[in-house]
Amino acid sequence: MDIPAVYRGLKTAAATITGLRCFEFVPDAPNPPSFFPAEMEIDYDKSFAGGMEAWVVTCRVLVPRSDDRSGQIELQNYLKRTGSTSIKAALEATRTPAAGALGGACHDVHVRKAGGIGLYEHPMGSFHFGADIEVYIIGRGD
Repeated sequence: MDIPAVYRGLKTAAATITGLRCFEFVPDAPNPPSFFPAEMEIDYDKSFAGGMEAWVVTCRVLVPRSDDRSGQIELQNYLKRTGSTSIKAALEATRTPAAGALGGACHDVHVRKAGGIGLYEHPMGSFHFGADIEVYIIGRGD
């Protein structure tokens, strides 16, 4: 698997949600609502001889903090299991038996959980409501 290809696949899949600004990198100044991969762990040896890898990519979604109620409702809509604003549904919709997932960047993708739901301070000094979304990705190791 190729990290830039997987990150592009995450961005492309999340961008199917109307109005969500999506990045394949941590933006310097996010303009919420925004989605981006923030952190990653790699398990290189999911099979003998290193043929398969498993990654856990922590993606972050940030929403405006214009007022506490509307921002939190918008965030909750992104965290739903299903529906047109569901990040889980958008990422998992890329699964195809023949081509894999995330535009062919990996074998499979599964959104396992959301956490860290609360107020985030971005390094540029802005505050947003947000959450971390744990995405499990498997594929052939290089």
